[in-house]
Amino acid sequence: MKLSVIIVNYNVTQLLRNCLLSIQKYVKGIEYEVIVIDNASVDTSWKDLISEFPDVHFIPSTTNGGFSKANNQAISTAKGEYLLLLNPDTEFEDFYMADLLDFADSKADFGCLGVRMHDAKGNFLPESKRSVPDMFNSFEKLFTNFKKNNSKSYYRNDISEEAIAEVEVITGAFLLIKKEVYEKSGGLDEAYFMYGEDIDLCYTLLMKGYKNYYYGKAPLLHHKGESTVKNEMYLERFYGAMQIFIDKYYKETKPLQYSFLKTGLKLRYQLEKIKLK
Repeated sequence: MKLSVIIVNYNVTQLLRNCLLSIQKYVKGIEYEVIVIDNASVDTSWKDLISEFPDVHFIPSTTNGGFSKANNQAISTAKGEYLLLLNPDTEFEDFYMADLLDFADSKADFGCLGVRMHDAKGNFLPESKRSVPDMFNSFEKLFTNFKKNNSKSYYRNDISEEAIAEVEVITGAFLLIKKEVYEKSGGLDEAYFMYGEDIDLCYTLLMKGYKNYYYGKAPLLHHKGESTVKNEMYLERFYGAMQIFIDKYYKETKPLQYSFLKTGLKLRYQLEKIKLK
């Protein structure tokens, strides 16, 4: 089998249904499987999809251990040469999956690949192509208007939206990787409950000598944030994930950057908390 599509569902049944329909419509010419793991959704209507999509392997989880843990559980059952980590709030828009796999096969040092995402209004989502967080681009992301910056910044604005190029970080909403490479790299770190795990995986791949790619010719609709409530728990998880990353990679080896980033994250977190009130 060439490809295993891995989807973690949490309370987004209708979006999941649309995602599965888009896979049926656009993923052609390859042998693939789809594995959906439900992360203990309160809304159990996802079970209605089992009869509608008999070829999809549905896995129920009795507890919500986070995005990384659910993906790793589903991947342990996967049979494909490649894995595609896919958000349930995304939809394919063209017949490009076979081309992406051919591209990946052509690269001896292939790490992972992401595509050009946009929201329901057609706005490009800049997290489609990113750099590894450091002292300078993190300041830009946290405290400045990065969207008008054409430099090699956190969001790679120097790379055109429809380009095909090497990048450091792509998003876990659509992440193509060889299963063998995923396992050798340790998979998604389960210390991250949600957010940051894709940055960590991409950085791990780079440190192991692999190259990550942005494939801008392939569009993907991403109903961003539909399953996320922007509350204090969200803020704790989001900024907590960034703290895990800098603790893991910068605390011992880059103490100056670590101190700067820790202070910046704490300040931004407090500013975001004030906005919620």
